[in-house]
Amino acid sequence: QVQLVESGGGLVQAGGSLRLSCAVFGGTISFLNMGWFRQAPGKEREFVGFISWNGGIDYANSVKGRFTISRDVAKNTVYLQMNSLKSEDTAVYYCAGRPRTSQAYDYWGQGTQVTVSS
Repeated sequence: QVQLVESGGGLVQAGGSLRLSCAVFGGTISFLNMGWFRQAPGKEREFVGFISWNGGIDYANSVKGRFTISRDVAKNTVYLQMNSLKSEDTAVYYCAGRPRTSQAYDYWGQGTQVTVSS
């Protein structure tokens, strides 16, 4: 059973930075496509970014140039570096994983709260 554990959320002022981590247990990120999502109060969950099993990366337009996804295969961990944070980035952030051949994200973390104060 693959388990994802996020950490690194918190309260930060607008313009500040945070780095979220997603540690993966029971699976290897070299064989998983990993995504980051967020959900703000009263809103639907939205896509933030993605790193494929072979290192390809994509971002939502709303975070391009401010957020960076990376991974450490040795630590089996995926990261989301968030810079120039805005109040509209406030949300619960989730990491998710899916096998290479799957179209749906089968594995989800518990989420970590990010609050940006203006």
